Amino acid sequence: MLRIRSPWYVAFILSLASISANVDRQILNLLVRPIERDFGITDTQMSVLQGLAFSVFYTVLGIPIAWLADRSNRRNIIAAGTTLWSFFTTLSATATTYARLLALRIGVGVGEATLSAPGVSLLADYFPRERLGRAMSIYALGVFFGSGLGYYAGAAVVGRVDVPGTWHLPLLGEIRPWQSAFVAVGLPGILIAALLLTVREPARKAAARQASFSDLWRYVLVNRRTYFTHSAGFGFFAMVNYAIAAWIPALFERTYGWPASRTGRAMGLLTMTIGVLGVVVGGWITDEIGRRGRIDGPWLVGIGGAIGMLVSATLFPLAPTPVVALIVLAVVNFFAAFPWGAASAAAAEMAPPHLRAQGAALYFFVVNLLSGTLGPTSVALFTDHVFGRDGVRYSLATMTGICMAITLALFSVGLGSYRRTVEQRDDWIAANASPSPSPLV
Repeated sequence: MLRIRSPWYVAFILSLASISANVDRQILNLLVRPIERDFGITDTQMSVLQGLAFSVFYTVLGIPIAWLADRSNRRNIIAAGTTLWSFFTTLSATATTYARLLALRIGVGVGEATLSAPGVSLLADYFPRERLGRAMSIYALGVFFGSGLGYYAGAAVVGRVDVPGTWHLPLLGEIRPWQSAFVAVGLPGILIAALLLTVREPARKAAARQASFSDLWRYVLVNRRTYFTHSAGFGFFAMVNYAIAAWIPALFERTYGWPASRTGRAMGLLTMTIGVLGVVVGGWITDEIGRRGRIDGPWLVGIGGAIGMLVSATLFPLAPTPVVALIVLAVVNFFAAFPWGAASAAAAEMAPPHLRAQGAALYFFVVNLLSGTLGPTSVALFTDHVFGRDGVRYSLATMTGICMAITLALFSVGLGSYRRTVEQRDDWIAANASPSPSPLV
């Protein structure tokens, strides 16, 4: 049983927050038909709800929020953000116009911007290096379990509530039946926000002084190869993950004749099981490498994940039958999740304590910018201009091969510089150590 003061309790609660955030993101993708029908909007307008309205504010606000997290109570920031995104998600059930739903989705993005970088910084102060990989993998599994749950449960729920008429809910009033999905995924976040208040803000490791943007840029400039290869490498990796998630339904429909609902259930099950296993195993291997005296465990796990994805994700779209495709897709799910706990551990290890949240925010900024804007679109460009509508399988295979080859090259180039950055960071800590401040409560 987890004790409230246990570091693993903190990792578990942060994982719950991540699950809530990712279920919220997936549920909108399953409401495309009723939203377009009832609000009379186009695919382009719908894509703004799914991507731009959320991702721009989520990505851009991550850095100033991280600056605040490096200077104040991270637990309170995450709890406030969880309350905010859960409130706006629930309130989305009351949207009667496209403009109002757009504004509410912006609010969701603002709230979720409080989670990633402050969460990485918080865990890095709770766990020593030899256990940080597993801690970050517990945190990261929320992405994969939440996404899988959103696909699987969302497909079942949305199918039952996409009916005519209105329902009356207390406090919210008259809503369309499909809008109840927002209530179902939004309200649990309020409980998770309350649970976050049981987490104790830890003392920051080593010399935690007031952080500034100029400190961050000077540090990143000195370690530019490490930061570039880490952020860009995982950015191209995430592009492949986003592209696969976006185009698997179309691939199975156009290639094998499967309906989207059947594909969604299969994706959900694989992501919730094999994907979660992959991220946990990756974190465990990271820590095992660290126990053997190496400081580059997170980077080596990233390289292993890139090799696995280069092979499996490039071959998967070319499978001759849907059964073979699903078997290979299970392997893809494992390697797609495998390095993400290690990626966050590396982001935490690269930065001095007083810059940890801002350094992580810079990493998340690049990853989200590349994956959210270029991932699905790059496949569409190959389909529209090279292979044609029925050639989406070749578009996905081509895009995956190119991006994972770039990822592997970046990780290979950055391995030595990552080692030097971590060693120099330790020297900096030793040279600037001062008594840790009292824990914030």
